[in-house]
Amino acid sequence: MSNTAKKRSAGPSPWVWEEGGLIRLMRWRREVSYHSAKSKKYKFSIVTENNHVNSRLRSKNYRFLTQMNQYLFTTPRLGFRTWLSFDLDEFASINSDPEVMRFFQQPLSRAETQAMMDRMQRMFEERGFCYFAVDLLETKELIGTIGLGWKTFESDFTPCVDIGWRIGKKWWNKNLASEGALACLNFAEQNQIEEVVSMASIGNVASIQVMKKIGMSFWKEFDHSELKNFPEIQRCSLYRKVF
Repeated sequence: MSNTAKKRSAGPSPWVWEEGGLIRLMRWRREVSYHSAKSKKYKFSIVTENNHVNSRLRSKNYRFLTQMNQYLFTTPRLGFRTWLSFDLDEFASINSDPEVMRFFQQPLSRAETQAMMDRMQRMFEERGFCYFAVDLLETKELIGTIGLGWKTFESDFTPCVDIGWRIGKKWWNKNLASEGALACLNFAEQNQIEEVVSMASIGNVASIQVMKKIGMSFWKEFDHSELKNFPEIQRCSLYRKVF
């Protein structure tokens, strides 16, 4: 085998065999650099094709994706990655749950969820971070999103990098938000982000507890400029972590 052939065969295949057919799942696009906890540098990024993938194939597809090393980083229980087309059903279900969305303006429709996924994908391509899609490694289920965002709303502390999470009710009270958020802080530090903030409505005790648990310090309270029409959740607590 020639050196060229060896190099080509060494890379992951973008195809998976399933029930007698080949399903195109993803393609490699631009490279995104990040540093692992051991300071070894890797470069990769995966984005979805527009092809629809039947949810019935999800678990086998995830095994294939895992073999492709699609996770940007992991914790003992969680895998962090960019968004894929077949995440829509599960993420839309999470975003439409009134309990999950209690401290947001309103639950999101399927179309609004797709738009959010698209924004996150663009943010990752532009900045190297986003609110990541997060899988439970044991089952490969999407539990929701935990990650970093870029905030530009009107305030005296923006623009800034923010850490946030939104997890399906099925996975509450399992310490998954804290585990994932701490990993995202480590990711931020490894990528030379100097400061990360986190904010939540003052009534969102659970999220504020996560901020404390991952070592963030209370900064101040403020009225969120984008929540003027939602006075019951406008007053927010702001925490931060300086590296």
